[in-house]
Amino acid sequence: MSRVAKQPINIPKGVEIKIDGQTVSAKGPKGNEACDVHDSVEIVFDDGVLGVRARGDEKQKIAMAGTMRALLSNLVIGVSDGFEKKLELRGVGYRAQAQGNAINLNLGFSHPVVHKLPDGVKVETPSATEIVVTGSNKQIVGQVAADIRSYRPPEPYKGKGVRYLGEYIAMKEAKKKA
Repeated sequence: MSRVAKQPINIPKGVEIKIDGQTVSAKGPKGNEACDVHDSVEIVFDDGVLGVRARGDEKQKIAMAGTMRALLSNLVIGVSDGFEKKLELRGVGYRAQAQGNAINLNLGFSHPVVHKLPDGVKVETPSATEIVVTGSNKQIVGQVAADIRSYRPPEPYKGKGVRYLGEYIAMKEAKKKA
């Protein structure tokens, strides 16, 4: 079995797990999420510990068990603690403002960019150049952050653009005059 699949998933207090066939549902303080488990993986749940086992010895089934264990772990972490991604804006006049179910971005274009948010994702702007994306689904939180970053990715000459907090951008030297 894969090393990842061998590790048990401890269920924290306040999180309820419900197994219906190959579907695992979790309910916690941060929301409700569900995950469909692949047919080649068996779910084991007892005494507040969730585990997975491959149904067979084929390499693909063993790998799928590790993948499903990671997805179920993210499910439990998401409904108990939640996930967040932080972005920062660098550039003159670059600003962000959260407005209900959307975020308004001024990124140096001739028009402001309004990005609509999917259900279950919240965006906060602690300052005009900081964006914090939070939610209970890791994949959706990461996708929203990547979509916001894609409007103006950091460029390598001045470093202007939207970047993840702490992201390193390799800077290039400008062309020299002869």
